Amino acid sequence: LEPKSFPDESKAVIDFIAGYYKNIEKYPVQSKVEPDYLSVRLPDTAPHSRESLDDILKDVADSIILGLTRWQSPNFFGYFQANASTAGFLGEMLCSGFNVVGFNWLASPAATELESIVMDWMGKMLKLPSSFLFSGTGGGVLHGSTCESLCFDNITKLVVYASDQTHFSLQKSAKLVGIPPANFRLLSTSFLTEFSLSPHTVRAAIEDDVKPGFVPFYLCATIGTTGAGAKQEVVDSFLESFIRLIFSFGLTIAIFCNHLLLEVAGGQAYRSACICPEFRHYLNGVELADSVSLNPHKWFLTNMDCGCLWVKHSSFLVDSQSTKSDIMRNRSPASSTSTNVAPVIDYKDWQIALSRRFKALKLWTVIRKHGYSGLMYHIRSDVNMAKRFEAMVAKDERFETVEPRKCALVCFRLKPKRESDGSELNRSWLML
Repeated sequence: LEPKSFPDESKAVIDFIAGYYKNIEKYPVQSKVEPDYLSVRLPDTAPHSRESLDDILKDVADSIILGLTRWQSPNFFGYFQANASTAGFLGEMLCSGFNVVGFNWLASPAATELESIVMDWMGKMLKLPSSFLFSGTGGGVLHGSTCESLCFDNITKLVVYASDQTHFSLQKSAKLVGIPPANFRLLSTSFLTEFSLSPHTVRAAIEDDVKPGFVPFYLCATIGTTGAGAKQEVVDSFLESFIRLIFSFGLTIAIFCNHLLLEVAGGQAYRSACICPEFRHYLNGVELADSVSLNPHKWFLTNMDCGCLWVKHSSFLVDSQSTKSDIMRNRSPASSTSTNVAPVIDYKDWQIALSRRFKALKLWTVIRKHGYSGLMYHIRSDVNMAKRFEAMVAKDERFETVEPRKCALVCFRLKPKRESDGSELNRSWLML
């Protein structure tokens, strides 16, 4: 890092990014380039000598921007767009600027301690049971995303169950750790049940697997799914039925909510809405869970990447991933002895990878810059916009809503003249 050139060059990059956002609506949302477009624009070997920042930014403007899909464009209507914020960018700059590798407490005490504080802040805003906080038996950790929080034992007789609305990352995680694809059961849902998973469907599938000797292990339910905003089966009217199902078969239950995972021994974007009292009921039943996860980079104005995971029993997570190498021991600041400082958190034991970034600075900055009230206002504003849009769709005879609005998700389609033409008509429309 060169202190003399750093201020001017950093300002040049910030000005460049600010100009990009100022004109972002002028660009097409989806990139129009063909595969390998960049190879004809850039040299096929690295430069021998150093190049100026002006030349680099010129290539970004002329070539890189052409290949971007504008996720932050107000014209982007897929997934969760516009998830960046000035506060998130400022926090990201602090994170990158300090560039610490906080694998254990001693590597950077502030990185560990701020993360535990911020995770308790988030947990309290969501009104999670105290057992998920560091003051209880658990605690929280920041991952890249909820997809990193999905983990299973490598036992080939285990069977995983999920609704057909479940995010594909669950299947990927199960396959990654050795559960055969043949042991993954996608259970059908329908419009009649608001795409929720029926306890009767689950029980029938489990009973079919128990007979030949398979072990029912993991059930993934849904809330706020990406495609349809499907409701959570484990709460609402299905809670009692699923509780009976858990204990009768000894299942682990996962509530996977648009990239949100909850595990219940015997899940996500919409989870962020639960900081608002009127949406807190979406977390009903969380006290039954062993872990809870959400992605602040979805609806919490926190730039990619930032995923929160809370566990009720942190010792289980730590024991499964802990390493005992001497070079990883925390030495007492008052001496050079190789004894562990107690009690401290080593976040390397809360994740698969060893190295980790100071992500807590980003989330901490976002929460402080916006405040609890500002974050609730942001979520409520989006929900109100969705309400207005739903009303507009209802007044237009060309369209119809497919199911009731869920938070800020409106599912609608073009009305076909014949129902048999509906899928093809709307598929063609989406490709426009």
